[in-house]
Amino acid sequence: MRITNIKTHCLSQTLEGNERFDSSFSTFKERAACLVEIETDSGLIGWGECLGPNKVNAAIVEAMAPALIGRSALDIEPIWFDLYSQWRDQGQRGATMTAQSGIDIALWDLAGKHFGVPVHVLLGGAHRTDVPAYATGGFRPHGRDRLQKLVEETASYVAEGFAATKIKIGFGTDEDEAVIRAVRDAIGDAHLMIDANHGYDAIEAIELGNRVADCRIDWFEEPVVPEHLEAYCRVRAGQPIPVAGGETWHGRLAHKQAIEMEAVDILQPDVAGCGGITEMRKIIAQAETAGIRVVPHVWGTGIAVAASLHMLATIPPQPGRHTVRDPWLEFDRTPHAYRMAVLHEPIKHKKGRVAVPDGPGLGIEINRETLEAFRA
Repeated sequence: MRITNIKTHCLSQTLEGNERFDSSFSTFKERAACLVEIETDSGLIGWGECLGPNKVNAAIVEAMAPALIGRSALDIEPIWFDLYSQWRDQGQRGATMTAQSGIDIALWDLAGKHFGVPVHVLLGGAHRTDVPAYATGGFRPHGRDRLQKLVEETASYVAEGFAATKIKIGFGTDEDEAVIRAVRDAIGDAHLMIDANHGYDAIEAIELGNRVADCRIDWFEEPVVPEHLEAYCRVRAGQPIPVAGGETWHGRLAHKQAIEMEAVDILQPDVAGCGGITEMRKIIAQAETAGIRVVPHVWGTGIAVAASLHMLATIPPQPGRHTVRDPWLEFDRTPHAYRMAVLHEPIKHKKGRVAVPDGPGLGIEINRETLEAFRA
């Protein structure tokens, strides 16, 4: 099974008016994605997805493509090593790693289809066939009062059957505390996570963590900028809420630094950004060795969600016991017209749980009409 062609599909949806929303540092006016399609001489096709800017990822994937044409699609580890080695001087983190992630996911999809088994079987088997999902939303809305909107939004997630939700903070400690407390009242005993998208410095993060420590928060995500591991350590030591991070640390070497410095309680690699399935399974092994929880970051279309579900299926229970604690799936609920429309069979939750795909490869089928409808 030789690689004959690599294509990229840049998708885009413009968000209008009240659909737009803010994280601590960014305004979302568009939903963009870069999908990777790998063709082979066997007729099989593999699909992957890159985290981050669609056209930047597409340009890098296209630059990497000549190194893959003619190679066996089953040489996943050698291909990963060769691409990383060739781009090391420009990469290690950032867009070269997100681009390589899309290629790697597509190769694993191909391998599963070639052998007629799901990706999680190729990885050694599944510890679970479905996972609990938490609803990601809670951004600062445009055109509406933030507190009122988040109260209504998060309460609706609980009403749908989600047992957990995550909201965005990083807009100022006083305002964020008021929103956190209002959301906690609105969702009752459901799990609550907060994500600053590195919108604080360590002083602010420590202050807020101590102020809302009574709100039963599962984790405090990306409290400070990802480059400052020392600041992560200060936040972790200075307030009681478990600290989470990792979506922008990418490869295993960056995660290794965070693990060795004990910067986080919960590690959050993204399979579409950290180097793909090949690299993420090594990050999971590092975290298991260090006794650190892994809760993957997920932000993309149904392709990224499917790949993440296969990774979640393989994360070992920590620790093994009768009452198993399964890792959470991040389930995006923000405006996104083609997120699941790229699949013929959308991935859905059922009372807050999501089944791991059991078809060959990623276990999904791509809707090409959607690709054309949202082509950038």
